[in-house]
Amino acid sequence: MKSAVENLTPTRVKLNVEVPFEELKPSIAEAYKTVASQIQVPGFRKGKVPSKLIDQRVGRGYVLETAINEGLNGWYQAAVQETGIRPLSRPEVEITEVPDPTSTDGELKFHAEVDVRPEIELPDYAGIKVEVAAAESSDADVDTALDELRGRFGTLKSLDRPAADKDFLTIDIAATIEGSEVDSATGLSYQVGAGTMLEGLDEAVTGLSADEDAIFDTTLVGGEHAGEAAQVKVTVKSVKERELPEADDDFAQLASEFDTLAELREDLAKQASESKIVEQGVEARDKVLDKLVELVEVPVPASVVEEQIEQHFNAENAHGEGDHDTEEHRAEVKANAERAFQNEIILDAIADKEEVNVSQNELIDYIVTTASQYGMDPNQFAQIIDQSGQVPMMVSEVRRRKALAVVLGQADVTDSEGNKVDLSDFVRPGDEEAPVEAGTEAEAGETASEETASEEAATAKNDDPAAVKF
Repeated sequence: MKSAVENLTPTRVKLNVEVPFEELKPSIAEAYKTVASQIQVPGFRKGKVPSKLIDQRVGRGYVLETAINEGLNGWYQAAVQETGIRPLSRPEVEITEVPDPTSTDGELKFHAEVDVRPEIELPDYAGIKVEVAAAESSDADVDTALDELRGRFGTLKSLDRPAADKDFLTIDIAATIEGSEVDSATGLSYQVGAGTMLEGLDEAVTGLSADEDAIFDTTLVGGEHAGEAAQVKVTVKSVKERELPEADDDFAQLASEFDTLAELREDLAKQASESKIVEQGVEARDKVLDKLVELVEVPVPASVVEEQIEQHFNAENAHGEGDHDTEEHRAEVKANAERAFQNEIILDAIADKEEVNVSQNELIDYIVTTASQYGMDPNQFAQIIDQSGQVPMMVSEVRRRKALAVVLGQADVTDSEGNKVDLSDFVRPGDEEAPVEAGTEAEAGETASEETASEEAATAKNDDPAAVKF
């Protein structure tokens, strides 16, 4: 078999393939078996019909067509391996020549157009300069952390006054559309100002005392009427505020391993400082990636982006969010998909150059971290991604994070006050285990899949310390 690549654009090629008759013979033999199992001929058991009789009954042309249809994917995959292209989409195949059915000579010719990963030229990324905010924690940060800790040990006290911001309420709600009740709930707990339930709820309950009610207009966000305009009646059943324990040595002993409030505040100050450093790491990571995208021109295949857009809106429609399909939202999703593709191509190229591998422990750490973000058991999460064939995607994601860590480790990072920032905690080297194999990435539509493949796994990219540390 011979194959050759013709570049159509930086992201699309035409693969020209020629399969000689000698290599068609195994497929033709299998085609005879397939046809023999499909036809009934008196005097012969099913599947045992001779080839000559099959030629008489259905024609050798049909057998040859069956052989080509069944073998086409195998020849295409062989050509992909031979030429070293890395497809991103399903190929558009056109057969241009087939052997004469009456002959035992000739060859099969076909070409396949397919989007491929673009080849890019990496710049010298050592010493990329980025500036981040200064990491200074204040007494106010410590006070905030202490109040949050006191809140965990607080108690709710009933009040005989109108509801105000931060109060805790027990409420009943009932939603109506055009005068008909479509949903209701009683005994719901809600903190004023949380903004986690319905738009307009905070304004409606503020100023209401127990057993008072209000009606407000909103858009429902759940159930079969999600996205529809409705009137909601909310009745406040109780108003409570959280009483915080006194911040003293007794509280320090109750809430921590420390004996005094001073020791607890010292530890909270340390945590606040570390949190600021984490924020610096996140900011530096994002800015380094922004710089890489500015330095490298990455052509983006339109078909890959369109597929990501359709997947996004199909998922929204499945969750009753079809009203979000606007021109502005599509432009936003398109920009995100293009950026995700550029990120992957650049980081994969860096990983190749730096010979980055992923160890078993690194993959496990990533799975455990991702599972915790969904509140899932890590073993259950691992089974889901294994059964859905997403392990190679996970390996690729960890590899890209490590590649970005390599660049970040070589970056010149300073804060807004001109101080050099040490990010060594965020770019620690991986362990020295044998690497996990990422598998083949040539399956259709895999690139840019971190945005959509397993919609949840896509959104697992956040700014927690584990993610920053790659």
